Amino acid sequence: MQKELLHTSALKATKKRELILQIMKEESRPMTADEIYEKTSGLLTMNVSTVYRALHLMTEKGILEKTVRQDKKAYYTLRRHDHCHHLVCTECHAVIPIDSCPLEELAEALEKETGFQITGHSLQFDGICPVCAKKASEQKG
Repeated sequence: MQKELLHTSALKATKKRELILQIMKEESRPMTADEIYEKTSGLLTMNVSTVYRALHLMTEKGILEKTVRQDKKAYYTLRRHDHCHHLVCTECHAVIPIDSCPLEELAEALEKETGFQITGHSLQFDGICPVCAKKASEQKG
């Protein structure tokens, strides 16, 4: 999958790029460059700047999607050409996918109104997950 994805995007399929994509596929959650770098250690010799360059290039080519969250960190995910929605805990950074799409009707209305062809969208709600909320409550009480 990784080789084809890179070739389709006119990128050379290097072992390092393939490994980064494999890690992202296996994790199936938004990850920072540092998290990806940590996962590569021991598997291939690569420095963190190589990871950043690869992520930047794959984002430019549309393979990855970059999102900067409230914690000011950039998170990368494999780009899906439909849509994705997440709940993100601002404490532990847990990511919970939302399966239903509350924006379908809005997207259709915007297409009709503007003539714009919408090919995808993303939605993220930031907050505190039940586990972190319980910990905070216990620490206060």
